[in-house]
Amino acid sequence: MKTVLAAVPLMMLPISAFAQDAAQDRKSILAMQGEYVVDFAFDETVLLEPGYERAPAQRSGGNETVIVVENTPAKIVLQHILVDEKSGHVTKHWRQDWVYQAPSSFEFSADRTWQVRAIPAETTRGAWTQCVFEVSDAPRYCGTGKCTYDNEVATWTSDRTWRPLPRREYTKRSDYNAVAAINRHTLTPGGWTHEQFNTKVLRRPDGSRTELAREFGFNDYQKTKDVDFKPAYKYWDATKDYWTRVRSRWDAFLSKPPGVHLKAKIDGMAMIIPLFEQAESLEEGKQVADKQIDEVFAKWVELAKPEAVSDR
Repeated sequence: MKTVLAAVPLMMLPISAFAQDAAQDRKSILAMQGEYVVDFAFDETVLLEPGYERAPAQRSGGNETVIVVENTPAKIVLQHILVDEKSGHVTKHWRQDWVYQAPSSFEFSADRTWQVRAIPAETTRGAWTQCVFEVSDAPRYCGTGKCTYDNEVATWTSDRTWRPLPRREYTKRSDYNAVAAINRHTLTPGGWTHEQFNTKVLRRPDGSRTELAREFGFNDYQKTKDVDFKPAYKYWDATKDYWTRVRSRWDAFLSKPPGVHLKAKIDGMAMIIPLFEQAESLEEGKQVADKQIDEVFAKWVELAKPEAVSDR
């Protein structure tokens, strides 16, 4: 059972108490690696705006392997890769970075803009910050929270943070432009789950906003031995060094204020396509120079404006 910390003032806790908890938390986060059949389900629940009609429920799924890219005492990076069971086609999917007692994170503050902000000491103390990234390794959202082990169930729950519309929505919807979300990850006997407690919000330049509806998302990762994930590992072996170089360029924008602004359209395809094409050329045995990556970033990425204000 995890050490109970809530009743003890933080300043009185020995560093060893947090170190012990962090080690247990690391095991829980690393337990998300593996091969899975995944079901994605999203349902609008509470309708908040007069006249708003509930959107149809959304269901999808896929076969996904989760690979450990980085594993240090204070940071874990997990890369998700999709494999089509019939064709063997591989798609680099989302990425999740976990940092222990992170000093800062990024937040979706305006259209295609993420501001880097300090995390209050009382929030990050003994906590893990999860940051999630797009298929191009562009930022999506971060959240900070502590792991709990009530009844021997490992669960991490984030604070409430902003993120852009998911890919399943922004090609279809224009009535809202941001999601206020709380995320919860739980280890289960058969794998793990990702619950999303979302509120769909229309944010305006003057700072006012309208909440349209709440949504519950449930992503269920069930371990499988029935899917051939060799194409995913072959792809990652051929391209992992390339994606390390791509991540380093994003890190340069996201490691300190003000943050980053994307000049591409909301779908991000203008940047995704050339990066994926470069990765594909590596699979074919060709080389990709740093200059080629820099040219893509120079065209589509820039620093956020320092005066941008959070809509937290």
